[in-house]
Amino acid sequence: MREESDKLELTEEERIRRAFKEKDWSEIKSANSWVIFKVMSEFVEGFEKLAKIGPCVSIFGSSRTPQEDKYYQIAEEIAAKLVRHGYGVITGGGPGIMEAGNKGAHQAKGKSVGLNIQLPFEQFNNIYIDQDKLITFDYFFVRKVMFVKYAQGFIVLPGGFGTMDELFEAMTLIQTKKIGRFPIVLVGKEFWGGLIQWIKEIMMEKHRNISPEDLDLFSVVDSASEAVKVIDEFYTKYLLSPNF
Repeated sequence: MREESDKLELTEEERIRRAFKEKDWSEIKSANSWVIFKVMSEFVEGFEKLAKIGPCVSIFGSSRTPQEDKYYQIAEEIAAKLVRHGYGVITGGGPGIMEAGNKGAHQAKGKSVGLNIQLPFEQFNNIYIDQDKLITFDYFFVRKVMFVKYAQGFIVLPGGFGTMDELFEAMTLIQTKKIGRFPIVLVGKEFWGGLIQWIKEIMMEKHRNISPEDLDLFSVVDSASEAVKVIDEFYTKYLLSPNF
C-alpha cells in the first residue's frame, strides 16, 4: 500500500516538475500538434454520433452514489419518465447517478447516451448505454460541449466537484447568453439548500456578484415527477426546438 502511495506521489511530483521544464521549439510543436488533432478527433466523433439523437435531457450526479441510495432510485425514475415523455437521456456514462440515468432510460426502451471520460480512477462506462451512443473522451472541455449542445435541459442530482462544474458551466453559459435558455432542475432540497442560501445571501446580496434574476436560472425539487414536470412545462410554454 505504501509503495503504491509513493508511486502516486512521485507521479504528481513529476507532473509538477514537467510543467516547469523548459522545452525546445521542436518539442513544443510536436506536442501541441498532437493535442490539436486529438481534440479535433473527439469533436468530430461527438458531432457525428450525437447529431441525430433528437431531444434529450442530461442527468448529472455523483459517480459514487450506491444503488440503494434514494437519489440513485430517483435518478432512475426520472430517466424512465423522461423517456415516456418523449426525451432521450444523456449522462456522463459512468457508475452511480449516471448509471441510474442510463438504466432508467434503457429499461423504458428509450435513447440512452453515455459521454464517458477517461480517468485514472472511478470512471468506467456502465452497461445501460446504447452501444452506438457511447463516446469516451480524454478532454473534459470537449465532453462538456457535447452535454450543452445536444441537451434540452439539465437535471442535477447530488454530486461532487464534477457535478458542480457541470452545473455552474451551464448556468454561466445561459447567464451570459452564449447559449439559449433551457431548464436546469436541482433534485434534493436537503442537498442543495445550503448552496442556494450561500448564493443568495453571500454571492448576490452581500457582494452583488450576480443579479436577482439569476436565481431564476434553476428550479429545486424533491421528486422525479416534479423534475420532469419542470422540463415539460418549460417546453410547453416556450415551444422551443432542440439546441441543434
